[in-house]
Amino acid sequence: MDSEKIPLLCVVGPTASGKTWLAVELAKAFDGEVVSADSMQVYKTLSIGTAKPSPEEMQGVPHHLLDFLPIEETFSVAQFLELARGCIREIARRGKLPILAGGTGLYISSLIDHVNLSPIESDPALRAALEEAYDRDGGAALMAELAQADPESAAKIHPNNRGRVVRAVEVCRLTGVPISAHQRRSREQPSPYRLCMIGLRAEDRAFLYDRINRRVDAMMAQGLLEEARALWQAPLSQTAAQAIGYKELFAFFRGECTLEQAVEQLKQDTRRYAKRQLTWFGREERIHWLAIDQLEKWKLLEISKKIVAQSGNL
Repeated sequence: MDSEKIPLLCVVGPTASGKTWLAVELAKAFDGEVVSADSMQVYKTLSIGTAKPSPEEMQGVPHHLLDFLPIEETFSVAQFLELARGCIREIARRGKLPILAGGTGLYISSLIDHVNLSPIESDPALRAALEEAYDRDGGAALMAELAQADPESAAKIHPNNRGRVVRAVEVCRLTGVPISAHQRRSREQPSPYRLCMIGLRAEDRAFLYDRINRRVDAMMAQGLLEEARALWQAPLSQTAAQAIGYKELFAFFRGECTLEQAVEQLKQDTRRYAKRQLTWFGREERIHWLAIDQLEKWKLLEISKKIVAQSGNL
């Protein structure tokens, strides 16, 4: 019965689109609490570079799954699902509205579609061999193998995503079943949530890219270089080491480029990430999209409140 499902408001979109602000304002309007769906904001110390919301930005609204994990620990989709589901149940139990906010598309889609990530066997020796093969040619051979064995996954996984490429090939070799088939089976149980989804994007992509560029400049002014220097050569986990905002500056510390080149690379990597986020969320038909380049902030909030009030799900 839908009436027994947990109401869940989702605020999604690309980086620098204003998700944090909107989630906080909606939480204030509808007595909610925010559950972060950001794969890097879970880490302690990674603050400026991940645009982790400050206490001032949170405005007293409780936020969950932020700033709790040591940088030397890995973090997976399965871990996120377990923690986020628990947070959402507890928030709803207390009579508050759970608001899932973030830009990590895989986390969000896995949660709202109630993906059951049953453990798939792993072989450390095979994993190491596949990682070595990926490093030799940037994943070209593994992507070619994946295109043959699991074209559905090959079309979805970015070639630069070393972890997902390696894992997809590993699953194919070990189980004889494409990881995409495992994922379809994992969605057989119905979702426990009554959803309302609001997305922020720009009709003019250049508007969003300009916001990204200006935010990177602001991060540098806030002390991103010093934050990155403190993390350089620290025992970062494989997950944390992928965080945009740090690896680009590490290249500067190694003397591979100038600071100006590192900052420009950071802006470029962030713009590319935003493009991938837009592609991911663009497949989601349940999102009510709002254009940040066509609406003033007060109007965005006004329309968002109407969407929530009229959704019938919350």
